[in-house]
Amino acid sequence: MLGGGGVDGAIHMAAGPRLLEECRKVKSTNGIRCPFGEARITTAGNLNCKYVIHTAGPIYDRERGSAQVLKNSYINSLNLALENNCSSIAFTAISCGAYGYPPDEAAEISLAVCNQDMYKDLQIIFYLFGREIVEIWQAEFSDLSE
Repeated sequence: MLGGGGVDGAIHMAAGPRLLEECRKVKSTNGIRCPFGEARITTAGNLNCKYVIHTAGPIYDRERGSAQVLKNSYINSLNLALENNCSSIAFTAISCGAYGYPPDEAAEISLAVCNQDMYKDLQIIFYLFGREIVEIWQAEFSDLSE
């Protein structure tokens, strides 16, 4: 949440210093503002949206329940969007970068969660980077549509 690397760093760079100020106000427990699988909401700084919903996806480990943590990251983010009357939410491929989550497994989890009836009135957008990731999400979306 404090503008490290990857997507978090890119969001902070685009949002400017107000986002960092907001993130620093989020209560932490043992120095952690957003534990794995949970989500937090802040204002959006200079971004062209009302809020930023922050989530911490899991570091991939098949033996340690990474799938449930990833699922929780999406569920908790979507629920925060609904609770705050958002009409849309945008995701990247959570945990598929430095955290090593296999994109095919992540796509299946993310789209299964997002396809639940309770989220049908929410416009859900995926910003995906790289041809391979896009093709994996498209294939999984096609499988859901069949």
